[in-house]
Amino acid sequence: METDWIMGLVGGLMIGLAASLYLLGNGRIMGASGIIGGLVDKSEWSSATDRIVFLIGLILAPSIYIFIFEFEADTKATTNVIILILAGLLVGFGTRLANGCTSGHGVCGISRLSIRGIASTIFYIFAGVVTVALLRNLWGAIQ
Repeated sequence: METDWIMGLVGGLMIGLAASLYLLGNGRIMGASGIIGGLVDKSEWSSATDRIVFLIGLILAPSIYIFIFEFEADTKATTNVIILILAGLLVGFGTRLANGCTSGHGVCGISRLSIRGIASTIFYIFAGVVTVALLRNLWGAIQ
């Protein structure tokens, strides 16, 4: 039996729990791009410790999971380094343009019934579908 849906459910519950705890503990939305952006542009250095601890947890949690359960993710990501770098830059640009990312708008925004969060989520999902369709079907860039 396929168990991918169980992993997705558990992951979604963990993200929701983390977002709730972050909001309750800090009184702030758990938007990863905003957390990173505040460190990069030095606009939120007053909460730098909280932000750095969050980012360390963001990296350590899956690393610990992989170590404990010897899990190997099959991401289907391309091996083309140029496409990966370009994709990362475009995601970074998009999150700054939208004033948020999937965790800020998609998880926290929709759960708070934020019109801006809902609209942003609809637009970035649509943009992702169009991008994959173009790169996969027209240009053959991803498999």
